Amino acid sequence: MLKFGTKAETLSMLEGCLRQGRVLPQICFTVGEWHSAGRTLDVLRQNHDWLKSIIVRSSALSEDTSSSSMAGCYKSVSNVKGPKQRREAIEVVISSMDKAQLGNQVFLQPMLEKVEVSGVAFSRDPNNGGHYYVINYDEVSGVTSAVQSGLSNDLAVRYHAKKSSVKLKGWQHDLLLLLQELEELFDNDALDVEFAVDNNGLILLQVRPLILKTIASLAEDEHDAELNEIENKICSLTKPHPYLLGGRSVFGIMPDWNPAEMIGVRPRPLALSLYMELITDNIWAYQRNNYGYRNLRSFPLLISFAGLPYIDVRVSFNSFIPKNLDEKLAYRLVDFYIDRLCNNPNLHDKVEFDIVYSCYTLDLPERLSQLPESNFSSADKKQLLLSLRNLTNNIIHDKQGLWKKDLAKLDELKFRQMTIATSNLSKIERIFWLLEDCKRYGTLPFAGLARAGFIAVQMLKSLVRCSLLSDREYECFMSTIETISSCLSRDFIKLSKKRFLEKYGHLRPGAYDILSPRYDENPERYFDWKQKNYALLASSCSEFALNISALNRIDKFLNKHEITHDVVSLFNFIKGAIEGREYAKFIFTKSLSEILRILRMLGEEHGYSAEDISFIEINNIKQLYASSGNFVNMMQ
Repeated sequence: MLKFGTKAETLSMLEGCLRQGRVLPQICFTVGEWHSAGRTLDVLRQNHDWLKSIIVRSSALSEDTSSSSMAGCYKSVSNVKGPKQRREAIEVVISSMDKAQLGNQVFLQPMLEKVEVSGVAFSRDPNNGGHYYVINYDEVSGVTSAVQSGLSNDLAVRYHAKKSSVKLKGWQHDLLLLLQELEELFDNDALDVEFAVDNNGLILLQVRPLILKTIASLAEDEHDAELNEIENKICSLTKPHPYLLGGRSVFGIMPDWNPAEMIGVRPRPLALSLYMELITDNIWAYQRNNYGYRNLRSFPLLISFAGLPYIDVRVSFNSFIPKNLDEKLAYRLVDFYIDRLCNNPNLHDKVEFDIVYSCYTLDLPERLSQLPESNFSSADKKQLLLSLRNLTNNIIHDKQGLWKKDLAKLDELKFRQMTIATSNLSKIERIFWLLEDCKRYGTLPFAGLARAGFIAVQMLKSLVRCSLLSDREYECFMSTIETISSCLSRDFIKLSKKRFLEKYGHLRPGAYDILSPRYDENPERYFDWKQKNYALLASSCSEFALNISALNRIDKFLNKHEITHDVVSLFNFIKGAIEGREYAKFIFTKSLSEILRILRMLGEEHGYSAEDISFIEINNIKQLYASSGNFVNMMQ
């Protein structure tokens, strides 16, 4: 078994003895030797061809230890040519290290040219100690420091499970073999390796122990078993399904209801289970079906892969198909959407804008022309256009619009919140009914208003794209919309601390996270009560106004497209829907925040911290309501 030395010593040990890859030759000396020799070391007079163009690197005693890597702390100087530049570069490197440590080393190596790939590889996941080979690499810039410096925009990353049967190819295959060889040589499965690839193959630039802040909670065999279960689940969910359109599925953390933004990519079980219960298990599908889309009520939108939330994109795309659309056309559309996303994965957070056609807009006829003629005939496009127009008109109708009915439901939720607050129900009972009321009168109408708000924004943007509204007019109109954020800022200035917290105290940055304090639980953390800019109260809201000619042009356009609005009622809808979405979220999160507050109290009564409670699932609490079990037994 080899033992790590300094950076230069470790590479010197490995030079000439690796089966995979190669180590570059070097000349190494200490800072003390450099000073005592008067900066004219005999070793630098050696007649090596590679000394014509070199890199001068640090090899400090404090680098690459078992407790600290000090990566990037000291300088290297590249593209050094000639004795004068060499002396200057050595001085630069020495001056970047601790001058008192005469045992610090400097080493010279040939400067690599025509680098095809460079990168950093880890034999454990550096974030959590997981059993992966993680490769961060750059195949574009042609320099060896692209990954380490973080300056390249062309970085890629690959995770490869240690027990994976997948065979890598080319330089990645060689690198994997090198990592495994180094693990054996140092009897260490947590290594940090810098590498490069040129036309002669793989080059090891550095190897050191990987300093792990977190150790994987699963042993390697358990980790492999968990990955196999995830693989089996994905294979099952991507197969054709008799009740789903589309021949396959893909999964993402940002398409449709964006769990990455709402609960994070690694949520605690409580946050994840609350989000699924309140939104993604069935509420989302009930809303879409109510609004005229296909019935997906039995399909969960979010799939938990070992606790990581992913959206089933095929289910999502099915839910954007109007319910009366021809089945064969609908099937082709879903496949087209999935192919389009797979070919443009950068659009994973913009699927409703750039992938699917989920509502009617004034430029929809032009956008539908982008559908390939090979898959969609003119009749197909016309049918989709008519279907989306009917669906959209039902949602946005000035008198019987579905969004208005959803807005009215929020008053019922406010009444029920007060009823629960003044009741004699136990904590378990209060949590149960807050949850049930929140789904029926909170997140369900919120989902509807969110859809209406999306349509409103899309309709407004289509006015700009059709040259019926300027960019400035668009921005001016948007500035007239009252959001919760703008109301909060204004009320922070106007209201007393007590009144302000009575109104906004239930809010918390992580709406589903019990570890995220409410505003009224830690107000000083969020607000500086001494910094109130009263001058902002005098500033007037932007005014939005269109002349008669512009109004008439928009009216004619609406009539041409058979939209059930005149220009005034259309703008009233747009404003009302966007504000309604914000208001609905403000109201339903009061129920959610109260659930988390009561859960925290319940835990404290029995000696459990908020951290402990964050690992339960909300279904456990629901089961307590419907059984004779108790909280303590549930927690054990």
